[in-house]
Amino acid sequence: MDQVRVRNLTEGDYTAVISVVNEWWGGRPMAEMLPRLFFQHFRDTSFVAEGSGSPALVGFLVGLVSQSRPEEAFVHFVGVEPSYRHRGIARELYEKFFDSVRVRGCRRVKCVTSPGNAGSIAFHLRMGFQIEPGDATEGAVSVTANYDGRGHARVRFLKELSPD
Repeated sequence: MDQVRVRNLTEGDYTAVISVVNEWWGGRPMAEMLPRLFFQHFRDTSFVAEGSGSPALVGFLVGLVSQSRPEEAFVHFVGVEPSYRHRGIARELYEKFFDSVRVRGCRRVKCVTSPGNAGSIAFHLRMGFQIEPGDATEGAVSVTANYDGRGHARVRFLKELSPD
């Protein structure tokens, strides 16, 4: 297995991420959820994972500190190249994010996922996130109906960060 290096995301990473994100999601149109502004304005709290072989880009996390709630951070998007999953890359990206927002005074991290994404739900629970109560359930999971527009329920997660 090749070495993986995690570094801060740059605006120059935009094309590489956008060119693979739909493929990494099995053809779902996800690229529009990552406008260039994330690569310009949230570089200090966003990361890419690069392998030493091919492909070079093997993962990324786009996250931010809330301007309205300065003790709260939000993970907007995270992805790992399918052949690199289950190698701890997503965990490493999240840990880097937690460290970067903790030093900025954040005490909580939030994120969302689709109710049908069982792998994402299980991963976030393993990472210590709790599912926030919603206003509906899908299967046995609490969701917030219409969170991302009509018909787009989301599972909302919260993780309390321990101080260093």
